[in-house]
Amino acid sequence: MTALGDSIHKSLTELEVKLEANRCLYCYDAPCMNACPTHIDVASFISKIAQGNIKGSARDILSANPMGASCARVCPTDELCEGACVYRKDDSPIRIGDLQRFAVDWAMRSGDRLFEPGAPTGKHVAVVGGGPAGLSTARDLRLKGHAVTIFDAHDELGGLNTYGIVPFRLSTEVALWEAQQVVELGAEVRAGVRVGEDVPFESLLDGFDAVVIACGMGSVPRLGIDGEDLDGVWDALDFIERVKTGTFAGELGDRVAVIGAGNTAIDALTCAKRLGAERVTAYYRRGESQMSAYGFEYEFAKQENIEFRFFCMPLRILARDGRAGAIEFARTELRQGALRRVEGREFVEPVTAVIRAIGQSRLEATLNAFGVETESGVVRVDDDLATTRRGVFAAGDCIYAKGTREAMVVEAAEQGKLAARSVDAYVNAERRNDG
Repeated sequence: MTALGDSIHKSLTELEVKLEANRCLYCYDAPCMNACPTHIDVASFISKIAQGNIKGSARDILSANPMGASCARVCPTDELCEGACVYRKDDSPIRIGDLQRFAVDWAMRSGDRLFEPGAPTGKHVAVVGGGPAGLSTARDLRLKGHAVTIFDAHDELGGLNTYGIVPFRLSTEVALWEAQQVVELGAEVRAGVRVGEDVPFESLLDGFDAVVIACGMGSVPRLGIDGEDLDGVWDALDFIERVKTGTFAGELGDRVAVIGAGNTAIDALTCAKRLGAERVTAYYRRGESQMSAYGFEYEFAKQENIEFRFFCMPLRILARDGRAGAIEFARTELRQGALRRVEGREFVEPVTAVIRAIGQSRLEATLNAFGVETESGVVRVDDDLATTRRGVFAAGDCIYAKGTREAMVVEAAEQGKLAARSVDAYVNAERRNDG
């Protein structure tokens, strides 16, 4: 069994780094840079690696993407930068993700300070949520000289990077290092605080020049079937958080069923497998081509001997000795794009634990309490990420439309940068009006 903490990312040797960096053509108007949502200057950072200027390379990466350490581990590079590489047609794209990880890991080990805060502007911005979008926003606001206070419900910053991605893909240490870079720029942190409960949202409007909502989403929705309150039935995010923080004390047994087929489902599946479950199976009501998980995640799960059962809809969880012992499923099919249950094709699978991983619920009540307009729990924003309430902006999962694929960390980082630019323009305009 592979150990839970063993990283799936293998570091390049010094020779491999030199060979790979010198393979790069340093394209003008590089397609890899255009394919990256944060538009990292890939040619520049790889050129600096080839020249031995690793600090400069790391600065290039992190100036464009404050979440560059995490993204070097969790980004679907084959769909983004490496997918756009001119060598792709030969099936030998530059290993951009590995080179990015090499440069940023050097920065993590060195402890060198890469950025300094801007000259104080006298403006103070509240950021609600300390995940990738919130941290990216806060980092860029500090570079512009604005005071920032981050409010987060967890004890540590980082959001899903810290709590919701399995350790063998993204360690807590990496996520907390990124957060610490923002703290060292002078951002104030109020951890373990829920805005709307511990702190009224209206007090933020009264006490700050602008507010950025970056609180993401909530827990995994319930399946809505009988038996899901039995012992042995887990919310995938709660399960992963407990495992990652070392507080998981549950029993999985040897037959684990995960309901869902997104990236969080893959994390739950592979985590359960590495915890020792003999048979771990994903059940998804649609087909393989409708999965929202990244392709490389799916392939990784299959390499970990995870089973996938498609067109299976859970009907109820059956008890055995007072806990989850089996699941009754119905077969489904797609007819003209519509999912339908196939009557008379029910079956029962024995299980020892069930993990639901069917996305995340929206924080609709919380957002409505903030007084911003939402649609199906999604905050409405304009092109500048301004909400319908003056001085309030939003970024990250809370603005990500339902019915699309799962949001990427790199997209949250880019939205944070845009939110920071918009807030900067807003508070500067307010300052001119005040003057």
